[in-house]
Amino acid sequence: MSDLTPPATRPANPRFSSGPCAKPPTFTLDKLSDAALGRSHRAAVGKDKLKAAIDGTREVLGIPADYKIGIVPASDTGAYEMAMWSMLGARKVEMLAWESFGSGWVTDAVKQLDIDAKVTTAEYGEIVDLAAVDWDADVCFTWNGTTSGVRVPSGDVIPADRAGLTLCDATSAAFAMDLPWDKLDVTTFSWQKVLGGEAAHGMLVLSPRAVERLESYTPPWPLPKIFRLTKGGKLIDGIFSGATINTPSMLAVEDYLHCLDWARSVGGLKGLIARADANTQAISDFVAAHDWIDFLASDPDTRSNTSVCLKFTDPRITDGAAFAKAIAKRLEAENVALDVGAYRDAPPGLRIWCGGTVETSDICAMLPWLAWAFEAELS
Repeated sequence: MSDLTPPATRPANPRFSSGPCAKPPTFTLDKLSDAALGRSHRAAVGKDKLKAAIDGTREVLGIPADYKIGIVPASDTGAYEMAMWSMLGARKVEMLAWESFGSGWVTDAVKQLDIDAKVTTAEYGEIVDLAAVDWDADVCFTWNGTTSGVRVPSGDVIPADRAGLTLCDATSAAFAMDLPWDKLDVTTFSWQKVLGGEAAHGMLVLSPRAVERLESYTPPWPLPKIFRLTKGGKLIDGIFSGATINTPSMLAVEDYLHCLDWARSVGGLKGLIARADANTQAISDFVAAHDWIDFLASDPDTRSNTSVCLKFTDPRITDGAAFAKAIAKRLEAENVALDVGAYRDAPPGLRIWCGGTVETSDICAMLPWLAWAFEAELS
C-alpha cells in the first residue's frame, strides 16, 4: 500500500453503478408503505397505481398524448425484444451498434429472426454516421450507449417524413436527455436506470405509426404470449392503461411512483437533465485537470451525461485491464466508489454513473479519491 495521505472527505453515497443505479436521494423503505401488496394487480387499487405510473411517465417525459405507454415484462430487454419480434420484417431493416447492447440487438435481428439486415457498427467511443442511414428502412439503435458512454447528439438527422420506423433503446437516456418524440416510433427503457427504480419492468412507448404497423402486419415467426401486443388485428389497448400482460411487482410499482414524485420535486425533466449535466461537468473538469485520464467518447458532442466512461492514458501503465480493475477495487475497498469498473465487453477503464439520482457533491467528493487511487497504484 502507498503511504499517500487519502482525502479527508468521502461521498455520502458511494453508489455509482450504471444499473441498477442509485436510488433517489429521498428514498427510504417507508416510502413503499402504501404498496398494494397482497392485492390483485387487476383490483381497482392495482389498476390505479399502474395507470398512475403510466400517466406520470407521460407527464415527466413530455410524451405526446397520442403515443401509447405500456408496462411490460423483463425490463428494457423485454420491451425492446417485444418490439423487434412484433414489428420487424415488414420492410428492410438497418441495425446500428456502437456498444454491447446495440450489438445484442444486431444478434437478435440477424441470427434469431434471420433478417437480412444492413448492419453498421462503430468502435467503442465512436458513433456511426447517422447521416448515411436509410431512414426509409426500419432502424434499430440505442440512444445512449450505456457501456460506451456515447449518445446520439440529437434527432435532427432523422427525417420527419421517413417511411420506416425508428426503434430506440433509450434505457440510460430517458429522464436524463431530451428525447425527440416526433422522431421516435418505438422507445423502450427500464425503471432501474436514470430514476433508480427497481428492476424487472420495462416501458414500451409507441407512436401512432408504430401502432399502425402492429395492426397491419403479422410477422412470420411465432410470438410468445408475453410478446403479443395485438389480438384479432387490433392493439390490446389495456396493456397501455395498466392491464399488464403478466403480473407486475406492486412493490416495484410503488417504488417507481416514488421515483416519479421525486423527479417532479427536482423540476421534472429539465431538473433531471440539469442534475446529470452538473455531475458530468464535474468529471469533465477533473479530466481537464489530469493528463492521465480521458473520456472514452472522443467527440464531446456525443458524450453521455449518464454512463460516463473513462480510460487511463498514462504511458507508465503496461496492463490497462489489470490497472483499471485495481483502481476500481481500491475505490470499493475504501467505500468511496462502488461498481465503477468498465463493462466487461468494453475497453479497460472506469464507468461512473452521473444520472440525476446522484448528487454532484458525491461526485466531487469521489474524484480526489480517484486521483489518490491512481497515484497509490503507480507508487
